[in-house]
Amino acid sequence: MLQTQNYISEHKERFLDQLMELLRIPSISADSAYNKDVASCAEALAVDLKRIGLDNVEICPTDGHPIVYGEKIIDPNLPTVLVYGHYDVQPADPIDLWTNPPFEPIIKKTDLHPSGAIFARGACDDKGQMYMHVKAVEAMIAKQELPCNVKMMIEGEEEVGSENLAVFVENEKERLSADIILVSDTGMLANDVPSITTGLRGLSYVEVELTGPNRDLHSGLYGGCVANPINILCSMIDSLQDENQKMTIPGFYDDVEILSAEERAEMAKAPFSHEAYCKSIDIQDTHGEKGYSTPERGSIRPTLDVNGIWGGYTGEGAKTVIASKAYAKISMRLVPNQDPDKITKLFCDHFQAIAPKGVSVKVTPHHGGEPAVTPVDSVGYLAASDAYQKSFGVKPIPVRSGGSIPIVAMFEKELGLKTVLMGFGLDSDAIHSPDEHYGLFNYYKGIETIPYFYESFAKRMK
Repeated sequence: MLQTQNYISEHKERFLDQLMELLRIPSISADSAYNKDVASCAEALAVDLKRIGLDNVEICPTDGHPIVYGEKIIDPNLPTVLVYGHYDVQPADPIDLWTNPPFEPIIKKTDLHPSGAIFARGACDDKGQMYMHVKAVEAMIAKQELPCNVKMMIEGEEEVGSENLAVFVENEKERLSADIILVSDTGMLANDVPSITTGLRGLSYVEVELTGPNRDLHSGLYGGCVANPINILCSMIDSLQDENQKMTIPGFYDDVEILSAEERAEMAKAPFSHEAYCKSIDIQDTHGEKGYSTPERGSIRPTLDVNGIWGGYTGEGAKTVIASKAYAKISMRLVPNQDPDKITKLFCDHFQAIAPKGVSVKVTPHHGGEPAVTPVDSVGYLAASDAYQKSFGVKPIPVRSGGSIPIVAMFEKELGLKTVLMGFGLDSDAIHSPDEHYGLFNYYKGIETIPYFYESFAKRMK
């Protein structure tokens, strides 16, 4: 891979410029006002995939946003790597909390990124990480050092639940046949402590609506006489967790995977600073389920969080009303063996059961996803470990992530393939938040490391 690495070094400036252009496209999949921008981003990627030398490049329509596909089959007898990524991004709201416009990327130095970081929506999640694969494959093709066949599938709906991806995968199993799936949509512990994500939590996401009186009421005339949906909603949500921060939903923990003391001891070897963790998000202390460490709470234990809550008057000044309705969006992160459909039903039944007679309850399930675990003795994981060790000079640490990538379980179900999660972002990169950013070190290091994965995977598959 010497020629490939030389090519990467020679073209770093262009690789950065091209990523900055991609980041300028506001490809927000959740907001239909940006549909043209999402389509433009897909077109730009298709042009790039053709330019780097992929064949059969296609913008594949779905019932939502399109999927961009391309491939390079150099020898049918060689192993095939299927690369997955997404080009859609989260909404940038709240805009006023950004220190620079979210779709006008700039480079700034930070304590964790002294060589500079790209600040823009999608910089880390997932345009920056997805584009590392495009540039790594470009380098290998340009120097005729591509040791595996490669297929690239880049979707535009990950941030809204990948609703149409499963249909595409089911209909295109032959085209997507491969030996391993490679994804960079996760992170690592630190720039000097590389890690590989071996587990992901699942997800159950619901929206609740409480209705009280048939209209907003005067709080003086009706206060104390009529159930206030906002007050009731807050009380119901509060009751979902006990004093030890365990869920009170009957049956919630029935299928939870319990790790052994030995497994938990291995997890504890990963470096973690409570002080640095708190400082990074400006809090005084951590909070969570009793009996578990902060890293464990965020990876091997299920959680429940309110993602949004609203109702009544929130404008300037005062308006003394009892609102007719109150709403909340709630997500539950799940661990291995928990089924998202089962958990969603348990939540719906319980939330209906605990509602007082003064209100009616409507629960609307949104998207969900299965948990996933990648064995650390698989060929894919070992090839990734080889790649990190060669690039960083140290062996990577296997870690479980608290995040959810529902398509990983879907890929295994539909294609029979395990996924290797080679992430290069940091937890501090503010994905989904104002001032999202991605270190230049991380971007370039990803491009340098990925070819080593192909090299090792080809050797290990012989």
